[in-house]
Amino acid sequence: MGSLSIWHWLIVLVIIMLVFGTKKLRNIGSDLGGAVRGFKEGVKEGTEKAAADSATANESAKTIDVDAKPKA
Repeated sequence: MGSLSIWHWLIVLVIIMLVFGTKKLRNIGSDLGGAVRGFKEGVKEGTEKAAADSATANESAKTIDVDAKPKA
C-alpha cells in the first residue's frame, strides 16, 4: 500500500491532462526546458569568466623568489 503502481500514475496523469489540458502542459514543459537551458548557459559563462580571470591574475601577479637575510 506504500508504493504506487504504474496504473496509479497513469490515472493521475490522465486527471492532470483533463484539468490543465495538453496545450498548457506543453507550454509548461517548454518554459521549464528554456529555464534549464538558460541556467546551464549561465553556469558555463560563469566558469569561463572565472577561468579567464584567474589566468589573467596569474599572469599579472608574478612573484619574485628571493632569499631574505636577517640583519646582523
